[in-house]
Amino acid sequence: MTWFFTDSAAAFRAAAAEHLAADPARNTAVLTLVDRAGRLGWWEEADGTVTGVLAVAPDGVPALGVMTEEAARALALPGGLPGEQLTQVGGETAAVEAYAEATGRPWTPAVRLRLFRLGELTPPDPAPAGTARLATGADVPLVAAWTGEYAVAIGEEPAGDYTGFVTERISEGRLWLWEGPDGRPVSMAAVSRTSGGQVRLHLVYTPPAERGRGYAAGVTEAVSRAALDAGAPQVLLFTDLANPTSNALYQRLGYRPVTDHLRVAFTGLAR
Repeated sequence: MTWFFTDSAAAFRAAAAEHLAADPARNTAVLTLVDRAGRLGWWEEADGTVTGVLAVAPDGVPALGVMTEEAARALALPGGLPGEQLTQVGGETAAVEAYAEATGRPWTPAVRLRLFRLGELTPPDPAPAGTARLATGADVPLVAAWTGEYAVAIGEEPAGDYTGFVTERISEGRLWLWEGPDGRPVSMAAVSRTSGGQVRLHLVYTPPAERGRGYAAGVTEAVSRAALDAGAPQVLLFTDLANPTSNALYQRLGYRPVTDHLRVAFTGLAR
């Protein structure tokens, strides 16, 4: 039993295809990173069966996919992840906790998330005032500014410029806005590219001054419906467990819990 690592997306897919396809929803964090990950890994049992996968994001934070706790603990051994160099790691809660404990380093939970999958889409009731529309190039400055605000709201360090980030999503028709009764954009949501038979909603954000009017529900329902209409087999999203409002909202729209995720921050060296 051992971990194998590569920087080749093709080699990773060839080795881990069956494992990834067995549960693409639970492997969503890895699947969305495959083509831009700095490092990819898979755990093979003695009979050659793959029972664990991971992808290291461009920012250096590993995302642990579906894996056994044994595989997670083995990542802390020589030849696994460079434990002393990592500041954070994320993934399914049991795997992350097993890895973090095996490193011997002190750590603290940074964020607890819940993965949801869309069942039967249910429009918000009552329906919010306004309408949804695809964002256009003219919306880039506003959406870039909102993306910075969104990063701060979820506890991330905002980047200096989100122009390229949002332009990509807008040009590919993956970012929607909700316009209030006066025609002003008041909320946004985006969807990932299809990967492994699933898409994932993200960037669901309403500026503080516009909250409490149902705009997030409206734009989320619109993006979810667009994803279904485009043929997405599974529509997913993550919520912060510390935010009961968003968790309740998505369940009213038809999203159902799949699994819990955890990101931990290491606060020192091995004891």
